[in-house]
Amino acid sequence: MKKGKLFIFSAPSGAGKTTIVKHLLNKFNQELSFSISATTRPPRGQEVDGRDYYFISKEAFQEKIKNKEFVEYEEVYNGIYYGTLQSEIQRIWDDGKSVVFDIDVVGGRNLKGIFQNQALAIFVQPPSLEELERRLSTRGTDSIEKVKERIEKAEYELDQAKFFDTILLNDNLPEACQQAEKLIEDFLKKE
Repeated sequence: MKKGKLFIFSAPSGAGKTTIVKHLLNKFNQELSFSISATTRPPRGQEVDGRDYYFISKEAFQEKIKNKEFVEYEEVYNGIYYGTLQSEIQRIWDDGKSVVFDIDVVGGRNLKGIFQNQALAIFVQPPSLEELERRLSTRGTDSIEKVKERIEKAEYELDQAKFFDTILLNDNLPEACQQAEKLIEDFLKKE
C-alpha cells in the first residue's frame, strides 16, 4: 500500500465525533477525505450506501474477512460488524489526501496500532455520561434499550481514552471544532 497520513476520531456514540469530523472535512476538503466503513447494520435515517457506509450483508462481510480485504474489523454489537477496507484507504491516498476515520474506540485503537506514527488518534470525550445519555435520547435514532446498551458500552470506551494520542473534550461544539482544526493543521505539517 502507498503511504499517507491518517486521522482517527473515536468516541462513545453520541459524543459528537461525527459532527466534528463533518466540520473538518468541510474545512479541509482539499487535504482530507472520509474513510467509508463497511457495516452489516441497516441504514439509519438519511444514510446512503457508498457515502455514509458500505452497507453489506453479513455473508459478504465474512467473505471479505476470509479474503483479507479489511485493515481492521470488529463485531461491535451482536451480529453487527464494522470494518475498514484496505481499498478505501488506498483510494484516498491515491487521491493525494489524508484519511479521516469516524470509528468506534476498538477500531480506533486497532488502526493506531497498525499505522502508528502515520496516524493521529483523537478521542472525543463527552462532558459526562449523563450528558451523553441526554444526547443519545434526544437524537431519536435509537430505542430506550439501545440507548441503555450504548451507555453501558460508553463506560468501557471512556476508560480507553488513555490509549489515544490526544483527548478532545466536546462540551462546547464550536470550541471542540476549533481545537480539532489545530490538531489537523499541526499534524499535516509534520514530516
